[in-house]
Amino acid sequence: MRFVDLSMPLDDVIPVDPPFLRPKIEYKDHQAGLKDMDAMYGIRPDQLLDQQGLAAETVTITTHAGTHVDAPWHYHPTMNNGERAWTIDEVPLDWFFRPGVKLDLRHLPSGHLVTPDDIDAELERIGYELKPLDIVLANTIAASAYGRDDYIDTGIGFGRDATLHLTGKGVRVVGTDAWGWDLPVSINRRLFEETGDPTIVWEGHKAGAEVGYCQIEKLQNLEELPAFGFTVACFPAKVRGASAGWTRAVALFDN
Repeated sequence: MRFVDLSMPLDDVIPVDPPFLRPKIEYKDHQAGLKDMDAMYGIRPDQLLDQQGLAAETVTITTHAGTHVDAPWHYHPTMNNGERAWTIDEVPLDWFFRPGVKLDLRHLPSGHLVTPDDIDAELERIGYELKPLDIVLANTIAASAYGRDDYIDTGIGFGRDATLHLTGKGVRVVGTDAWGWDLPVSINRRLFEETGDPTIVWEGHKAGAEVGYCQIEKLQNLEELPAFGFTVACFPAKVRGASAGWTRAVALFDN
């Protein structure tokens, strides 16, 4: 059995978010941790192994930092055309351990809005028919921008039509190696300013108001996966009432 890590590190060095959304991590080494050992146990440094305390980190992050799963609540207060949208702690766990399908869309240029025809063409190329609850992962041009300042501005987008095309086949978890499921914010904003059409803003996310689904954002290493024949494990952290939860997404398949 081979395991492929699909998650990016949660760090405050590589620029994968706008500045105001980046994590802040305070690292405490074993010497700094001596005070914590004293506070908890009343133990002196000379009584500890090599006079070393505990290491720990204090992290300030949003639930959308790093590789994470968005819940229907993130997109809209309701889903399935009127039902209260689920928060991340309410989404069925069996959605997150399912057969995976990789759509290799790296040939599509940054700023391209994915269509149902794009999806069907790739499915036909790989010879696969989607089944209910398959986890669909999009390998995009954004993967090559990881580590660069323009990562958040690079990528293709899944709009309303493409998203509903997938959910209409019973797919309930999708994922992308881009910063987000929709077009990059800078591109989406420019199109809105040019057209004045509000329906094009966040249209893939907002499709969740019609059919509840989850999306995994900021995946990695999708190029290492076969087109299908693997299982995805992507259980989200159980954050009470939250719009998202971090995940250590992993793909499993036979060598």
